[in-house]
Amino acid sequence: MLTSSRGPVHRSAGQPASPPTTVTILRSLTSNSRPVLSLYRGLTPNLVGNATSWASFFFFKSRFERAIAHANRRVRPSAADYFLASALAGASTSVLTNPIWVLKTRMLSSDKGSAGAYPSMLAGARTILRTEGVRGFYRGLAVSLLGVSHGAVQFAVYEPAKRVYFNDRVAEGDVNPRLTNEATVVISSVAKLVAGAVTYPYQVLRSRMQNYRADERFGRGIRGVVRRIWMEEGVVGFYRGLVPGVVRVMPATWVTFLVYENVRYYLPAWMA
Repeated sequence: MLTSSRGPVHRSAGQPASPPTTVTILRSLTSNSRPVLSLYRGLTPNLVGNATSWASFFFFKSRFERAIAHANRRVRPSAADYFLASALAGASTSVLTNPIWVLKTRMLSSDKGSAGAYPSMLAGARTILRTEGVRGFYRGLAVSLLGVSHGAVQFAVYEPAKRVYFNDRVAEGDVNPRLTNEATVVISSVAKLVAGAVTYPYQVLRSRMQNYRADERFGRGIRGVVRRIWMEEGVVGFYRGLVPGVVRVMPATWVTFLVYENVRYYLPAWMA
């Protein structure tokens, strides 16, 4: 988590010619007197943020899917319906959880003992409220709203692929097919990789805009940050931290979708 958060925040100006790699970031984190605590810095906001985000996203997504299907008088949502429902769910979730991600980004992008670092999530929230007001909690929200395309693309790939799998199972004679764990891992991986490749640059923009002294270090506003990255780092800058980012999110994606699909399948029987 720390390596994938610090990678996108790195800026070339004033830094060594070679940007820090995952290995060099890990070395810097483990070279202090409390390496274990350094590696787990920001764990609380990350757990709170992920739990809140996924719960909110699936809640809003199911509601929007039903509303859109009802409005279009369809029994099942189409790929376009899944895309729209996921985009609306992502936007709602972004507005709800942006304050958590601001705290997470700032905690993970600095060492606990560095100047201005937040010792805890609560202390960070108090500092932001005192120094920046409520607006400080919504830094990078515009970029996050642009980033709802990630979830939209992911589910526009995932749901139709899942339907193809079910149709194949029915064609083979399975009257009550379920998504196996192996199929869930494969389909969710493909959907995540496609969405990540398409939308990763927004994560770089969001991380830099939410960081300490963002205007001074990375440029003012979305346009300023984009211009600074393009001038100083080129296209590569928009994909800074992609590899550790993909490595980090893939196991979490598997766990999330395995839990989601199994709960959806078994919960009705448990509740009966």
